[in-house]
Amino acid sequence: MADKKLFVVTAILISFGIIASYTLSTYVVLLFDTTPYHFALRQLIFGLFSLSVVFGLSLLDPKKALPYIGFSLFFISLIAMIAMPFLPASLVTEVGGAKRWIKLFGFSIAPVEFFKVGFIYFLAWSFARKIDDHKGMGLKEETLRFLPYAFLLMVAMVLIAIVQNDLGQVVVISLTLLFMMTLSGSSMKFFGMIASAAFVSFIGFILTADHRVNRIMSWWATAQDTYLSLLPDFLASRLKLENVSEAYQIGHSYNAINNGGFFGVGLGNGTFKLGFLSEVHTDFVLAGIAEEFGFIGVLVVILSFMFFIQRIFKIANRTKEKTYFLFSVGVGLLISLSLLVNAYGISGMTPIKGISVAFLSYGGSTTLAASIAVGMVLMISKTCYLGKEKRYLIREDD
Repeated sequence: MADKKLFVVTAILISFGIIASYTLSTYVVLLFDTTPYHFALRQLIFGLFSLSVVFGLSLLDPKKALPYIGFSLFFISLIAMIAMPFLPASLVTEVGGAKRWIKLFGFSIAPVEFFKVGFIYFLAWSFARKIDDHKGMGLKEETLRFLPYAFLLMVAMVLIAIVQNDLGQVVVISLTLLFMMTLSGSSMKFFGMIASAAFVSFIGFILTADHRVNRIMSWWATAQDTYLSLLPDFLASRLKLENVSEAYQIGHSYNAINNGGFFGVGLGNGTFKLGFLSEVHTDFVLAGIAEEFGFIGVLVVILSFMFFIQRIFKIANRTKEKTYFLFSVGVGLLISLSLLVNAYGISGMTPIKGISVAFLSYGGSTTLAASIAVGMVLMISKTCYLGKEKRYLIREDD
């Protein structure tokens, strides 16, 4: 039997997302002249379908189904991302010059969301064969062993950061790769070298695009007073930017959070969702929740996610299979890092990356991809013990 608690908390988070899609889409409903329940109904459909997927996957045998699902997600979504720039406009949705969604049966599907899950499974499958096999290896040998993964990551970076103009997704994928690689037994020296190389590449992607440079400068103009107050005056004066406009969205996000206070202004009573915060039901969903439900509402959401991640890591810790362990940890990292990147962005601690929050942000691709990942973890949960007794829910010989 799969882990019931993980399934229940997933259903709770999806329910939060449906409520958020209803109350935070007020302005978008007016802008596109749709019914008040347009986005809420679509998210309800996405949510119910995703929950059925979670339940259905949890019933499958991980030894047979997990490799098939994992590799299918990886290769099909990778091929889709490669093909997207060459597809006709009738099949893709283009925003800001970037093609990120494929149109199918009246819905828009973002292949990158499914690629992340498939990529994690591929890494887990590959790294599992190398766990504890790094002992005695020098930095050169570890580097040579990492080269195929570096090439694959570079392909993903080009497809996502350049072709789709979505650097935030690359940040989350790269961090997940680094942590999974460390858990597979790589040395800390090698981890530091790869982390430094990734940071340099990240800076390079920023400097090669004017809009990213402008976004960083706008963010720093908004956040600099907080950070510079921690530095000596002679250094703070050199880093301070003058005559640079502050980030419009971060300023309104601050105001929405402040307006919510401790208990919030109440469901449907938020004001900053009325055109001040764009995409408040997607990228700024946490700011919208903070205004309408206050600190208490955000605390409930964060505690739900903490319990959700704890269940996934507990499943990872109690499985003997190395691939299952790494995949479960990777799913937990992927969802938690996305939440952290989004939360840091809307609070002004880091630049906004345009990363949605799994289950909370409006969007069928994000919800469905995260649900598939959870369903795969629930499959794994049947192979480990979760209670006080040391007994496996599926025998090793089954």
